[in-house]
Amino acid sequence: MSAPQSHVDPDHVYDVVGVGFGPANLALAIALDEHNEAAAPGERVTGLFLERKQTFGWHRGLLIDGATMQVSFLKDLATLRNPVSRAGFVSYLHERGRLVDFINQKTFFPTREEFHDYLEWAAGRVGHLVRYGSEVTAVRPVTTDGQTRLFEVAVRGGDGREVVHRARNVVVACGLQPRLPEGVAASDRVWHSGELLHHTAEFKEGAAPARFVVVGAGQSAAECAEYLHRTYPSAEVCAVLSRFGYSPADDSPYANRIFDPEAVDVYYAADNRVKARLMDYHRNTNYSVVDLDLIEELYRREYAEKVRGEQRLRILNVSRVTAVRETADAVTVSMTDLATGEQRELDADAVVFATGYAPHDITELFGGGCGLLRDEEGRLKVRRDYRVQTDPSVLAGVYTQGGTEHTHGITSSLLSMVAVRAGEILDSILRDGAPADDRPAGTTADDRPAGTTADHSPAGTTADDRPAALSGAHE
Repeated sequence: MSAPQSHVDPDHVYDVVGVGFGPANLALAIALDEHNEAAAPGERVTGLFLERKQTFGWHRGLLIDGATMQVSFLKDLATLRNPVSRAGFVSYLHERGRLVDFINQKTFFPTREEFHDYLEWAAGRVGHLVRYGSEVTAVRPVTTDGQTRLFEVAVRGGDGREVVHRARNVVVACGLQPRLPEGVAASDRVWHSGELLHHTAEFKEGAAPARFVVVGAGQSAAECAEYLHRTYPSAEVCAVLSRFGYSPADDSPYANRIFDPEAVDVYYAADNRVKARLMDYHRNTNYSVVDLDLIEELYRREYAEKVRGEQRLRILNVSRVTAVRETADAVTVSMTDLATGEQRELDADAVVFATGYAPHDITELFGGGCGLLRDEEGRLKVRRDYRVQTDPSVLAGVYTQGGTEHTHGITSSLLSMVAVRAGEILDSILRDGAPADDRPAGTTADDRPAGTTADHSPAGTTADDRPAALSGAHE
């Protein structure tokens, strides 16, 4: 049986093709759409966003009832870039008929469930720019006379057929991938925290679980422990931490400045020594920290159980999981007391690893032929405007939303910057990428050298589009 044939339309070239459609690329699609609404016909940007999933979704496995965002609703998909955008959270509330009700709550932090509904609502506004059920398998250079001015984006649809789209710029926003400890593989009884609700739904149909083990010390770990303890009143929940207990996130006003757009400029301009120091100073705003309200709630529950002479919530601190072994009807978790070296084992119905995420390596999509440059530590070289530095022969643009913590700082994978970053990437594409320089992202067409124009593409086309990331952040 022959392989499905690919289809290429050589006459149609998009200014931008976005790979992935999470919050980051969604913010870019909104920026692009708003630009096109205001632009003259010859200045509009043609864009297409490709998403592997069949519908929009964002951390569905962690939409825990009552869990709130750790980022202000004003840091939505558009407001910091365009305060009067019709795609902002306030516009969403108005359209849903809940604006006054939300105001009466006196909070900056909507529930995660409501914010997901906002994201779906916003995705629906730009649905004409998106193709779901489209998995990007490769990005290949189109080289003429020794120069790469276009990319071919190969896409596999649900029918297995390959379609190839041509683009002047590719914006990659593949989000983050769950990270499990070395030697641990996900299964029906071994979960990453991001899949929590997908797996616990199965327990509701069978026998009541007797014990869960939750590994990790951050927000997701604490949320998983709280949810399992609340949802399964007969189950024991064992939280395994390498420290004495959960540590609170620093969300004080001055510390929060690390999430400001201006902080990206400071971080980008700093040398590696200063970058490392800044990251170390402000690690407690986002990494392995928990909202204080949740810490206090878990402590109240643990203490109340001690008063009653029972212990369903157990904090196994200063400990580390060393092995996980599955049997037919349980999973055995081996752990070590870091203070004494004592070994112990627990049998559980399931173990949840809240061990974070890692960025995707976007170079896997590009193979070895697109001229992406790396620094001395093997990391991608990325300009301030999120354009990946390439060999001088590559004139087409590659942008990344994510995987830029080493260049742009702590906000690389957080919701805080998606609106501003979308505007910066769009501005860069409208400048046609400026491949030979490292002009700051805030410059405009008026800053270009005399004799250059914003549009080097054929008449009737323009240039703009961008990718997607994720949150999981504290602010």
